[in-house]
Amino acid sequence: MVKLSERLKACAGLVREGSRLADIGCDHGFIPVYLTERGRVKSAVACDINEKPLKSCIALVEEYGFEDKIRCVLSDGFENLEENDFDDAVIAGMGGELIASILSRCAYINKKHLVINPMTHPELARKWLFENGFEIKNDIITADSDHHYSVFDAYYTGNNTEINDINIFLGKIEDFSDKDYFIHLINYLKNKEKSGADYSSLIGIIKEKINDNS
Repeated sequence: MVKLSERLKACAGLVREGSRLADIGCDHGFIPVYLTERGRVKSAVACDINEKPLKSCIALVEEYGFEDKIRCVLSDGFENLEENDFDDAVIAGMGGELIASILSRCAYINKKHLVINPMTHPELARKWLFENGFEIKNDIITADSDHHYSVFDAYYTGNNTEINDINIFLGKIEDFSDKDYFIHLINYLKNKEKSGADYSSLIGIIKEKINDNS
């Protein structure tokens, strides 16, 4: 059976049971094969902009005999997908700015359930979601080896979420027990303050949340 890293396992855990999956930036195709193997999804489309990782994905799909359930597509984001190809989309393994760009280029994205894992700048992905009428449901911090990642899912509601530092940096995070992640975030914000920005209120809130989980 396919084994996922903790980061990818967190992403897979937010995909809805019985949905049709699109994995954008699928790399080796681990998530589609993992979810198909467990009967969690009806079908999947695995997409990547580069041929080399897509070939690895095709090989894995063939190894497990899932050619009738997982389609592998060379695509820049959602470019070569149709609206009816999927219900849930996983966008993982790239920066928050690129994720925001990919979402902005999909005309029907507000009809989909999104699972997002930015490797950097999750605040930029959250900002795009809030600016475009999405709400975050689950907002998870997961540790994977020596790294700590943000994973969240979102639905379109049309509601306006205020764009402020607290919302874009903390989103709907409820579990602040991963101190390493938040200490790294505090240090990042302090470095940004050297350019004249003021994150003192946000830093204070993060420290308070960390202490509450001690």
